[in-house]
Amino acid sequence: MALEGLKRKLLGSLGLLKGKRKIDEETLKELSKSLRRALLEADFNVRQAKELVERIERRVVEEEPRPGVKIETHAMNLIYTELVRILGLPREIRPHNQTILMVGLYGQGKTTTTAKLAEWWRKKHGVKVAVIEADVHRPGAFQQLTQLLEDRGVDIYGEPGTENASTIVKNGLKKYGNSDVIIIDTAGRDSLDGELKEELIKIAEIANATERFLVIDAQVGQAAGPVASTFHDLVGVTGTIVTKLDGTARGGGALSAVANTGAPIVFVGEGERINDLEKFESDRFISRLLGMGDIKGLIDLAPEDLDEEEAMRLTQRLMSGRFTLTDMYTQMEMMSKIGTLDKVMSHLPDSMFGGLSNMSVGQKKLMQKNLEKYRVVMDSMTQEEKDDPLLLKSSRIRRIARGSGCEEKDVKDLLSQWNKSKKMMRGIKGDRRFRRQMQSMMGDDVLQ
Repeated sequence: MALEGLKRKLLGSLGLLKGKRKIDEETLKELSKSLRRALLEADFNVRQAKELVERIERRVVEEEPRPGVKIETHAMNLIYTELVRILGLPREIRPHNQTILMVGLYGQGKTTTTAKLAEWWRKKHGVKVAVIEADVHRPGAFQQLTQLLEDRGVDIYGEPGTENASTIVKNGLKKYGNSDVIIIDTAGRDSLDGELKEELIKIAEIANATERFLVIDAQVGQAAGPVASTFHDLVGVTGTIVTKLDGTARGGGALSAVANTGAPIVFVGEGERINDLEKFESDRFISRLLGMGDIKGLIDLAPEDLDEEEAMRLTQRLMSGRFTLTDMYTQMEMMSKIGTLDKVMSHLPDSMFGGLSNMSVGQKKLMQKNLEKYRVVMDSMTQEEKDDPLLLKSSRIRRIARGSGCEEKDVKDLLSQWNKSKKMMRGIKGDRRFRRQMQSMMGDDVLQ
């Protein structure tokens, strides 16, 4: 999850309110101090951090929690609404008939993001997508794009060796002008110099793009604001894509800085895989940040080949309290298609699954490694053994260990994990709050 440090510190701040019925002056002062520190360490602008904390302070004092709502929960809801207000409302993007111009400085991840965006449009909307590589200054840009989009069903146009970017764009539009979405990747520089400005203006005139997206690395922090404003003045940027949000503590600065320009955030990149791009919706992003989950976002992550009927059947079994190794295997297969354990967990409320989403990065990596090992172990089991794990005594465990190339301890660890998961599922069966969340996610049928 992006901004993991900010999440921990914000939730730590809210912990000051745990068990309290009222907020006294001293607690309010400590809460404000803790919130301000958390925002500043995530590189939020000093003025923004001050304004946000003051608004929360005022609302905590003036607004009474709803009946039955704890002060801690009330304060979390206030932080949620204020962060969403700062980052702004999501911008709607047309699914068809788009020509998109990608701009940005050198080394911001522009070409990779171009490929991700092409795949997002193809996968999300099922449209015909073409990409034009107009970066004539960086050797290998066309080859990189071709490799990233290999076997993706996306048309790619480029003229390696040609030095005139405008000519490439003109020819590319002639060849693939009938595509539903055309994305044009351009060159970057270390700074927005005169040569780059002139080149971009010419390309912008030829492309007559419906969208002009600025790609900017989250690591630039608060400097993202001036950069976004400069490009906005040059080509009329309609949206910003913030990349590498998963790898920096300065992401708060980038997000908040860009949000205050005329170029709102439209997508964020949180990983290296081609599917690691998501449409930015501040309410859903902040919901995940505060541990409230984003079930809709998790559904959006599901790949095209995920069997929805099988997913529904599995969910129904889990909700009934039944849980075999076969179910566990199916669960792992589905999870591997969606993404890493960390990514899946970041979309679930922290309260689910006994707080598994609160594990450290190291713990999640270890669990991910174990899950992959467990799948290998289960491949050496018979169907009967997976359906009835209680059959697995010493002789069967030895056979499975030999067949999977693992240690007997690994097989026993798997059985231990299954037992824990089974108990968890039984607990979920009687958890009304969880059932309501699942009902909201999957529909009424899941509880039948």
